[in-house]
Amino acid sequence: MAQETKYTEDNIRSLDWKEHIRMRPGMYIGKLGDGSSPDDGIYILLKEVLDNSIDEYVMGAGKTIDISIRDKQVTVRDYGRGIPLGKVVDVVSKMNTGGKYDSKAFKKSVGLNGVGTKAVNALSEYFKVQSVRDNKTSWAEFNQGNIIEVEDAHESSLRKGTKVQFIPDEVIFGKYKYRNEYVAKMLKNYVYLNTGLTIVFNGEKFFSEHGLKDLLQENTSETDLLYPIIHLKEEDIEIAITHSKTQYSEEYHSFVNGQHTTQGGTHQAAYREAIVKTVREYFGKNYESSDIRKSIISAIAIKVMEPVFESQTKTKLGSTEMGGGLPTVRTFINDFVKTKLDNYLHQNTDAAEAIQCKILQAERERKELSGIRKLAKDRAKKASLHNKKLRDCRVHFGDIKKENYLDTTLFITEGDSASGSITKSRNVNTQAVFSLKGKPLNSYGLSKKIVYENEEFNLLQAALNIEDGIEGLRYNNIVIATDADVDGMHIRLLLITFFLQFFPEVIKEGHLYILETPLFRVRNKKDTYYCYSDDEKREAIGKLRGKPEITRFKGLGEISPNEFVHFIGNDIRLDPVMLDKEVPVESMLSFYMGKNTPDRQKFIIENLKVELDIIDEEV
Repeated sequence: MAQETKYTEDNIRSLDWKEHIRMRPGMYIGKLGDGSSPDDGIYILLKEVLDNSIDEYVMGAGKTIDISIRDKQVTVRDYGRGIPLGKVVDVVSKMNTGGKYDSKAFKKSVGLNGVGTKAVNALSEYFKVQSVRDNKTSWAEFNQGNIIEVEDAHESSLRKGTKVQFIPDEVIFGKYKYRNEYVAKMLKNYVYLNTGLTIVFNGEKFFSEHGLKDLLQENTSETDLLYPIIHLKEEDIEIAITHSKTQYSEEYHSFVNGQHTTQGGTHQAAYREAIVKTVREYFGKNYESSDIRKSIISAIAIKVMEPVFESQTKTKLGSTEMGGGLPTVRTFINDFVKTKLDNYLHQNTDAAEAIQCKILQAERERKELSGIRKLAKDRAKKASLHNKKLRDCRVHFGDIKKENYLDTTLFITEGDSASGSITKSRNVNTQAVFSLKGKPLNSYGLSKKIVYENEEFNLLQAALNIEDGIEGLRYNNIVIATDADVDGMHIRLLLITFFLQFFPEVIKEGHLYILETPLFRVRNKKDTYYCYSDDEKREAIGKLRGKPEITRFKGLGEISPNEFVHFIGNDIRLDPVMLDKEVPVESMLSFYMGKNTPDRQKFIIENLKVELDIIDEEV
């Protein structure tokens, strides 16, 4: 018989605000991470501080925000009204304290729960807040939420506003690194949504004059647009729409009160529905919704009174009401799109004709693929039942909370030994494994038909649930895990080509990564070091006395499950796959994957010579 556990008054304890945040950080900032993913906690900390400065701008106070990140210290300085000097400590260290509870002052604020800066304070090894207003200033310093020093209000000639500095705590986040690319993307979204606002990040200025139109132009190539971007707006709503000439799936950028809702929500669902309804009524044809939305690239931003999100990180809107006497979210968006988009199409018949041609093309392709798609789906169902290509995680079996979605990861591996090692060492709650059989097909220039006819691609698409776009993406992180040799590099390139060709938004939205695994193991009887480069190997050798044993890992299959658990757990190293806006996707794929062998050969030879010259200089 199991021994009965005692349950007395001694088992009951109350945590103060900072203890609870540090013990359960996921409740406040989503996942932790090391900075390799755009939704990692260190970026949420920045966002929580920045949201307050944005709200000041929205209220008409301060047109510039200065941000710097140096040596892991983040500084955010706005020129708004400044925190009331007698409340500087309270607003960053007392729960349920803030100005946003007064709906008159912050009617459509990003954050309403008064938690944001408290979480940043509690999760930082150093945190300082300073306010300047009425020619006076006051500041306070903290460590892990504990007050270090407070400077009472005194005379100051500084410009009014608020300055926050913090260093995320390595006790919580481990070895982390801010990636400027992710920070820049976040800041660009802020200026798109707040035309007239200037954000300066490490000396670089971000500014937008045309809002969501600028966002689409930034994220698409001019030559890939089927027609000029449609840009429509009025109070509380703004949209931008175009269609891609080459992209297959739908792509949406959605926002609520300035928050990037990467997982969509009620507003995005209503918007997709409104586009279909409006286009059908304009043409007087009952076109299939998938044909209307195929290849669409669009953005929507709305403002809602006291929005309700499905998580603290505010990535999915749950509100059905606009508030403030307005109709429901669905009705509000539908009425706006029906009126404004219909008017635009009547006034711009060239765009309307281009849309109709695209719909008819999509209709023909869908009918051509209908039989193949049915066979492919049946094949995928059988494969999931009878083979081991996909070893799923428990999040998708219903016994793990959906809040764990941000941590869900699919490792795409090659070969039984590699997939076996990862499967045995993974976190079965959130990590899944998809095993490739040999090298995938070079899909550049091929039609969507190939996705259904090719077993590997068909099953991978089914595993990810991305046939109709990435709104239903089953895993937040897709990680290519191949050997660090020529064959492994080739497989990576072929998989990246597949995503760029058919599902580029997977990369654009920051879901695709390369798994970094150690090249060497350096150890003696007492200590073991795993090294990811020659420099790390030399450093490890210097730390060990005597002659250490050095092992060169030639493939993932050579790493035992007991060792692999270190490389896909808390210490995982991921290299995000990012797009260079300056190089159009079509040009990049054509050069690296197309039939231009002489040009590519010349490029390889010239760059190989540069690499060899560097090696000679080092020797």
